[in-house]
Amino acid sequence: MNRTKTLNLSNKELDRFVKYMAGGGLYFWLGYAVFAVGYSVLHWSWLPAKIMADVIGWSSNYVVQRFWAFSDRAKLGEMVHAGRYIFIESIGFVIDYLIIWGLTSIGITPYIGFFISAGFFTVWSYFWYKYWVFPEQTKPKVK
Repeated sequence: MNRTKTLNLSNKELDRFVKYMAGGGLYFWLGYAVFAVGYSVLHWSWLPAKIMADVIGWSSNYVVQRFWAFSDRAKLGEMVHAGRYIFIESIGFVIDYLIIWGLTSIGITPYIGFFISAGFFTVWSYFWYKYWVFPEQTKPKVK
């Protein structure tokens, strides 16, 4: 691979990662705001407040990832991408809730738990989205 092609690939991946982070930021801050309203204003327990935050956050994040960050990789069909997204986010949902539950059980506020969990899921989600939810499609070689 020549140097120009390597730089273009690197720039493309950096651009994708910046877009991914924008979607993740939208998910995090929108979810954090919804959580704050449910938990601190409406006085829900952390679990229903977090569920509401995640439903809204997941939806906004999927739109950004699918139609912006990974738009050039949308080759599998909408239901396949959506199904994979829901599947991997459901696994993440369980891990996330275990992190928040574990932290709250030792006296750490769920507000701090959000940040700790987000650090883990920034890496986790990027690799799952890149390699499985929105995988790069290889082109068949012409003989």
